[in-house]
Amino acid sequence: MLDSCSRWTHAEEQVARTAFDQAYQRETKSLIEVVRERAGAIAELDDIWALHDFLSARRFDIDGKYDREQPGLLFSLAQLVKEGWLQLDDLQELDPNKRAKVSALANM
Repeated sequence: MLDSCSRWTHAEEQVARTAFDQAYQRETKSLIEVVRERAGAIAELDDIWALHDFLSARRFDIDGKYDREQPGLLFSLAQLVKEGWLQLDDLQELDPNKRAKVSALANM
């Protein structure tokens, strides 16, 4: 028998989708601010390449982080909580067992 953390209702999937969208918006807004600062500090060609490398790494990180597939969903949400892009309050409508697992994973 599947436990409540293995099954996702349509409503819970929507909560997770909304939470991912919020976290993505928060993180990309922060990234834009960092890029503006770094771009403003460019003084030589090496600074441009350093910005390019930074952006490439961030793109790889962000593209991989926002995995919405159910088998890893709790881990993905926990990582976003751990990094501060989500708060547990953003997940209030999830099953209490799922919220507890996200909280425990985020504190590891």
